[in-house]
Amino acid sequence: MTRRLSLERIAEAASVIDPVFLDSPQFLAESLGRDLGCRLAVKVETMNPIRSFKGRGTEFLMASLDGMPHLVCATAGNFGQGMAWSARKRGLPLTVFTGTTANPLKVERMRALGADVRLVGKDFDEAHDAAKEFAAQSGARLVEDGRDREIAEGAGTIGMELLRWPEPFDAIVVPLGDGALLAGIATWVKADQPATQMIGVCAAGAPAMERSWRAGRIQELDRADTIADGIAVKSPFSEALEDITDVVDDVVLVDDDAIVAAIRRAHADLGVVLEPAGAAALAAVFVQPDRFRDRLVVAILSGGNATSDQMRQWLAP
Repeated sequence: MTRRLSLERIAEAASVIDPVFLDSPQFLAESLGRDLGCRLAVKVETMNPIRSFKGRGTEFLMASLDGMPHLVCATAGNFGQGMAWSARKRGLPLTVFTGTTANPLKVERMRALGADVRLVGKDFDEAHDAAKEFAAQSGARLVEDGRDREIAEGAGTIGMELLRWPEPFDAIVVPLGDGALLAGIATWVKADQPATQMIGVCAAGAPAMERSWRAGRIQELDRADTIADGIAVKSPFSEALEDITDVVDDVVLVDDDAIVAAIRRAHADLGVVLEPAGAAALAAVFVQPDRFRDRLVVAILSGGNATSDQMRQWLAP
């Protein structure tokens, strides 16, 4: 089978992505691991200018472009920030569509980075339709997270960094929304350490990708109901499903209560502020402790763009 994602391009991505997004902290979370009965490591993808891993993919995508196209995308917020950061760096015009209920902190940050942000529709899917229409009418280059392979390959650099750990991980747990993060990491890890289990985590209120992975074909939802807007996918891309099909060992679901509990533990034990999608992997380890007992496991903490109101609500005792 010919894979869309390339090990050679993931390695290339590590050489062209702005270093500010690379080599994120990865360390044993000893207090959490003691409570869980496992050796738990975390990889913290919030310590960069956009507070998420998304800059890895947008950097590699834009380094691969020809010319100076006008770019357009749809986003729940973090991907748009990555697009805005990388577009501003290269002087590329960017129009971003997001839903009217989008996280206001993410909207503010996209605009501060120079993007033309347009609030259209009630959710990501309606914003995505508006972005496609804009691209068709204006000739702008539509960038789709989960569909453009360079985005997943940029995220795959996380896998390169994880494999610097002195021993193989028994399991790597990764938030699963559009699929680019899990696909990129799993592609790299499975090529070198096939025994390492790759586990994706979806929100229980947005299980479209989990259902699609189990069925082997796209399963769409009418609605997504979760606080984890960054992984609230209703209509997965077929390309993204194909990218994870043969390199992922399991996909699990976590509910919003488990996500909030993980946000609180990350803050209390690690001093890290996470948004709900960013805490999904940690939540999965907490809700399935027997699965990971006595094993070496790493959770990807993928984003930390929580508003002050959200922090007050979720970090309260």
